[in-house]
Amino acid sequence: MAAWAAPGLAAHRVAQPQPRSGGDALNDHPIQSLSELKSQLQKLPGIGPRSAERVAFHILRESRDEAAQLAGAILAIKDRIIHCRTCYNLTEADPCALCANASRDHKEIWVVEQPKDLLALEATGLIHGVYHVLMGHIAPLEGVGAGDLTIDALLDRVRSGDVREVILALNPTIEGDGTALHLQSLLADLNVRVSRPARGLAVGTQLEYATVSMLESAIRGRSPM
Repeated sequence: MAAWAAPGLAAHRVAQPQPRSGGDALNDHPIQSLSELKSQLQKLPGIGPRSAERVAFHILRESRDEAAQLAGAILAIKDRIIHCRTCYNLTEADPCALCANASRDHKEIWVVEQPKDLLALEATGLIHGVYHVLMGHIAPLEGVGAGDLTIDALLDRVRSGDVREVILALNPTIEGDGTALHLQSLLADLNVRVSRPARGLAVGTQLEYATVSMLESAIRGRSPM
């Protein structure tokens, strides 16, 4: 079996472990730090045991400086990123760049569930208004109620500002539709137009996975609720 050396381990030849039948190679590995790294990697979405093993050995092969850069980048997002006090988007400066941009149409608010949905819409280049991130959707079975979202902050924005239209760009799911109907009822008496993107988005589609053309069709074809 061929051996390989990780940077900084030139004096020690480290043999890559072979998978054991019916077992997990890295969890069975006697090096505790490797097992711990894999355990942490498996907590990430979409990372299973084998993927975690590949990533762990990739990190081991990298130089210490490169590993430190990765660790630093992870810590930086925890230390620097906050929520914009206006729209609740992720930002390093408060207010965020979108809310602080005077050239945006602040009379038009696009309501989304998560920051990643905002990024998907912004990537189309068709949004000239501003955003409001709910930080989720109403899901009673998951213990998430209206009070757990930023709905009150949205209503305050509509009441205090000269808002012309609120576009409920929520995911076309049962939870997204239920949240949209709840918001529609709350906005009904606030003298503001309420609309949703056209159903160019198939039911069950998440905004983050929609193509630009799908989003463009939905944006251009939005209709009043």
